[in-house]
Amino acid sequence: MHFISLASETDFDGWRAAARALALSDVAPAEVTWTVKGNQPELFEPAALAPPLEPPDRTFNVPARFVELAQTAILHRDPQRFAILYRLLWRLRNHHDLLDVATDPDVAQVAAMAKAVRRDEHKMHAFVRFREVGRERESHFVAWFEPEHHIVELAAPFFVRRFADMAWSILTPDLCAHWDGHAVIFSPGVGKAEAPSEDRLEETWRRYYASIFNPARLKVKAMQAEMPKKYWRNLPEASLIKPLIAEAARTTDDMIAAAPAAPRKPQQRHEPAMARKPPAADSIAALREEASDCRACHLYKNATQTVFGEGPQHAQVMLVGEQPGDKEDLAGKPFVGPAGQMLDRALKEAGVNRDKVYVTNAVKHFKFVPRGKIRLHQKPNTPEIKACRQWYERELASIKPDLVVAMGATAAQSVFGKITPINKSRGRLIDLDNGAKALVTVHPSYLLRLPDADAKAREYQRFVDDLRIVAVQMKKAARAA
Repeated sequence: MHFISLASETDFDGWRAAARALALSDVAPAEVTWTVKGNQPELFEPAALAPPLEPPDRTFNVPARFVELAQTAILHRDPQRFAILYRLLWRLRNHHDLLDVATDPDVAQVAAMAKAVRRDEHKMHAFVRFREVGRERESHFVAWFEPEHHIVELAAPFFVRRFADMAWSILTPDLCAHWDGHAVIFSPGVGKAEAPSEDRLEETWRRYYASIFNPARLKVKAMQAEMPKKYWRNLPEASLIKPLIAEAARTTDDMIAAAPAAPRKPQQRHEPAMARKPPAADSIAALREEASDCRACHLYKNATQTVFGEGPQHAQVMLVGEQPGDKEDLAGKPFVGPAGQMLDRALKEAGVNRDKVYVTNAVKHFKFVPRGKIRLHQKPNTPEIKACRQWYERELASIKPDLVVAMGATAAQSVFGKITPINKSRGRLIDLDNGAKALVTVHPSYLLRLPDADAKAREYQRFVDDLRIVAVQMKKAARAA
């Protein structure tokens, strides 16, 4: 029996060196016991033996994606992860394409562990809340977080990029990360009592959270799926969540009570309740869940989260923007910032109900350049648009809209699969290969950037005129139904 003792819970380099040496010496997985220093039994502890030396005349290769997968999965909290990874490595020597067999138990288990780690990393990015300790030049920002897995070292670079200009510490039971403006230092984990409970900005944050809370778009189950209750106890806004949900429910009840008893005929198109089926594999809900782990391009590394589309599953109209902005990146919803407010205003003026259209972006992650605490929007490039186009295509196939509205050059490039001039294509319906029609217009953020008031008013009216074409198409479809 070979006893391998790793330096820490996240000692990937140590595991990799030991696993390679063991495999080259033909040591079967059942003959290896993996432990972490400090976690061995105190009594009758076997002497930790160094792995056999690598024979000079032997070698083997595994797919590069196994290394990436193992680097992530090894951060899982399952104590058997080292053995499971070695067993998969052992089998890959003779079955090089094993990772393509998604139903294989070892492959499925390692993939599930890696997915859980990435999801936990995403939750840490989204739910860490800093509290200020001290004032002015002596201030330091401290946060408390309880990760499910060993992700502190993995998640720390995100906070370095996001909060590069302030000194901060993230305290967890496993490991603590500290940034002084020059380097990240890690220290042993601490108890929650070491973290500050409140600061002078707490009430300001709660007021801001309450101001951006939109009861008309509240979906409690979806919110709790994205922000499970276990995170609430460490969030300053947690005290507001239940009252805001209760108030939203009362507002909804009032709206229902004031509504007509029966819908108008054009709206009577819903399937009977008995005909409804569980979401298909390609439903928007399933696509949204799958896209939350998208790594098709590098943009996910700096963004807070994937911002997927939102709207009815079978909407007649699909609005495609360019990419999420700062507010969308934080909220996880499309068009909720200044450009979204401009869009809402224009849709209302054009006679289009936003709740009846599906709204998405060509690129699902926020691309930006940090300038202190401000994140400046950057235009996505062609490789990034192409990497994300699969999600637009799958949304299109799932929703099957009659009309696709491309707002901005990035959106037009995604919709048509090539660079498309806005002015030459604007204001007219264009046939798409799938039988739907497309309409090209400007992005609402373009209107916000116009410095001249007259030009802004003129271009806004043109934008509304474009959206009136959408309203006309929706009315024609309603009459045809």
